[in-house]
Amino acid sequence: MNESRLPEDGDIFTPPVVVRPPTHGARPYRRVEIYGRTVGRATGPADVAEFIRRAGVEDPDLGDPGLVGWEGGDETVWEAR
Repeated sequence: MNESRLPEDGDIFTPPVVVRPPTHGARPYRRVEIYGRTVGRATGPADVAEFIRRAGVEDPDLGDPGLVGWEGGDETVWEAR
């Protein structure tokens, strides 16, 4: 039988929007997923907000942890560390 594993932080809740860590390179970006499906590459917070608007949220709050999960840094981090 396969055992399901909890995320490392123990949180079983995943917000509908997940912004992955920044990529390395000359033009870093962050992959944006909505309900597990990649919807695009963001180079700044405005891109993330636009993807969310296209998904039907008129005025997205990027700081709402119930809406957006930021991995590898918050909305101010756009370069890999």
